[in-house]
Amino acid sequence: MAAGLAYDLILIFWRIVINIFFREIRPRGAFNIPKDGPVLFICGPHANQFLDPLLLFSETRKEAGRRVSVLTAAKSMQRKFIGSVARVMDSIPVARAADYAKAGKGRIVLSESDPLLVTGLNTAFTSQVKPKSQLVLPKSAAYASATIEEVISDTELRLKGEFVIPSKDGSANVKASTRVRSEGESKDGLEYKVLPHVEQDQTYGACFTRLKEGGCIGVFPEGGSHDRTDFLPLKAGFSIMALGAMAQYPGLDVKLVPVGLSYFHPHKFRSRAVIEFGAPQSVDRELVDLYKQGGAKKREACGKLLEQVHDGLRAVTLRAPDWETMQVIQAARRLYRIPGQHLTLGQVVELSKRFMEGYLAYKDEPKIIELRQKVLAYNRLLRDMGLADHQVERASSTSLKSALLLVYRTGLLLWWSMLALPGFLLHAPVFILAKSISIMKAKEALAASTVKIQGRDVLATWKILVSLAVTPMLYVFYCILATFLAYKYDLAPAWRHWTPVAIFFLLPGWAIASLKFGEAGADVFKSLRPLFLSLWPGSLREVDKLRQMRESLANEISEVIDEFGPKMYENFQSARILPSATVPQTGRNPGMFVRKAQAPDSSVLSHPMLWLDERIFGWNRSASVGQSVWNTTKLDKNRSEPSTAPTSPAESDNEEEADVDYDDVLAIIDTRRAGPGSPRGRRRGRSYHDLTQLKSEANSTATSPNMDNSVPLPAPDDEGTNRLHKRIGAGYKKVNEDANQESVGLGLSGAKTNGDQKTR
Repeated sequence: MAAGLAYDLILIFWRIVINIFFREIRPRGAFNIPKDGPVLFICGPHANQFLDPLLLFSETRKEAGRRVSVLTAAKSMQRKFIGSVARVMDSIPVARAADYAKAGKGRIVLSESDPLLVTGLNTAFTSQVKPKSQLVLPKSAAYASATIEEVISDTELRLKGEFVIPSKDGSANVKASTRVRSEGESKDGLEYKVLPHVEQDQTYGACFTRLKEGGCIGVFPEGGSHDRTDFLPLKAGFSIMALGAMAQYPGLDVKLVPVGLSYFHPHKFRSRAVIEFGAPQSVDRELVDLYKQGGAKKREACGKLLEQVHDGLRAVTLRAPDWETMQVIQAARRLYRIPGQHLTLGQVVELSKRFMEGYLAYKDEPKIIELRQKVLAYNRLLRDMGLADHQVERASSTSLKSALLLVYRTGLLLWWSMLALPGFLLHAPVFILAKSISIMKAKEALAASTVKIQGRDVLATWKILVSLAVTPMLYVFYCILATFLAYKYDLAPAWRHWTPVAIFFLLPGWAIASLKFGEAGADVFKSLRPLFLSLWPGSLREVDKLRQMRESLANEISEVIDEFGPKMYENFQSARILPSATVPQTGRNPGMFVRKAQAPDSSVLSHPMLWLDERIFGWNRSASVGQSVWNTTKLDKNRSEPSTAPTSPAESDNEEEADVDYDDVLAIIDTRRAGPGSPRGRRRGRSYHDLTQLKSEANSTATSPNMDNSVPLPAPDDEGTNRLHKRIGAGYKKVNEDANQESVGLGLSGAKTNGDQKTR
């Protein structure tokens, strides 16, 4: 009881931290979390080192009332602060070979005739190296590694397999014997490190016991965090946990829940996150029987379960073979929706996943190749113009309303800036130190890793840690300074002894207020450029060219989807997300201070600038887009036809870097406590299927040819989307197949991983 209370208290603290760092955290599929019984949460991709497990803890506890344990490096748990917190959070210690790595004596070279024979120069293999341990080479040899099979003498040993390095995409291992041999010959041998073989029996035993007690364990099977667009090869540690627990305790039913983590700028302050829980998977009893036989049968069982869960992870995550493909998919998804259309964060992720799946299935089609090049050209033109995709329509229309809006928003920008400036200046030391130290740590992590691209996966972690350390010290300094000034200038003699207390408790509130005003001001600032371009005669020709290019691409993308969608999915017409469907809100229930057009996705507290913007001028996206989609004319309208509503500053976030237009999704006041009969508790149409039913109930005579009235409404937790069912034989070959099951690693989570280069 006491341990559970301590867990919850620490989690409340971390929940406050992550809700300050992220502007919005959106759970999807939370109904899939089992309410009781043993559960393994298999999470990926591990793109945000420290925040990934915190999101899992927070959302699982909030949505299902369950506490999750993770595996933490035993070396980290030996530290006073980290170890104390980890023990309160019920972490399971795990020994990692990388934590006990030692520099080897002398240098080594690889035999010219035998890629498995290593010769040492002034080495002491018999005392330093043992079978099953690993040799890891320096950066000049791309951190190549190999497992030792036999120690022949002090100067000679035999490897179990050739030296390997991770491939460029991190999805597999590539033989590196030639590179190792040439590097060794050119440098009179290579330095090396020895990673001892670590038995994990104690760790697995603790996991088996936790599962037997009906607990939950979170696992990040990629082993270490990274900033790639696809999974690293998954390690089979979770397979051993599930199969081993069920083999040791007959009758135990371990559920495996794939958890997808999707971020919009994972390393940036006030970005957004989506955590999606997939359907729980049961472990086949035949695999348990196979596991009990040991040897090759055990590896076969682990491999089959690993692939089963890997498929589940693919269904809840957005992955791409490279960054350029990711940018193309995000741009195509934006072009598919009409300007001003409202999508929840969950629907943005779901639509992007569908685009990615379709692209990977038909990427070799000539029509798709040509479309990709056009989208890349459109993205380049956007960057050259300094515009985001959602700003194109606003910049291409000239009117008196645009001029008035420019003047009005310029005034707003000055107002919000004055309100935000004092708090920004007071907290500037925190921002500067957090950014500089996090960049330095990212460089260190990148230098020590073979799978990271830019080391962005550690940026958010260090920003938070530095802020937590610096902010209290800064507040103490301000308290001392304020008290000194109060006594020096004899200010408020009756109350000045309370000065340090008042300052210490007022500063956090001031910081939050400045944060909200600063966000509003930043959104206003980003919305000024398209308004300015729309009034500047010299730029109208280029902007008009960009608008025409956008309309042409939008129509072409819709045609491609109409052609290939039915080929890939059996229920494509009934479960598709149409670009004319709209979602007027981000939560289940409307918030307070509802807009004039009754689209409850903005409130005076969640976005004060937008709230005033719409009440003073009465212009909003919902009035022209969100409401008009309910009639027939809007559904039959050309998909690329522009909206007539002025662009909201809330849509003005930086898509040039993000490749996602998430600022048209605004957080609202959660009013789930409202009764089912109250106006706030009333469900609004949220998807294409809601639109179908509402039109049917209204006895509309005109219907879209793509509608299917027989399809039931989706569950609220499903974000207004129904699952697509792929046709047999359609799709693409699975990527990241893990054919070699010789190495059975343990997926680690939570603590920093120096051995993330240890991929299979």
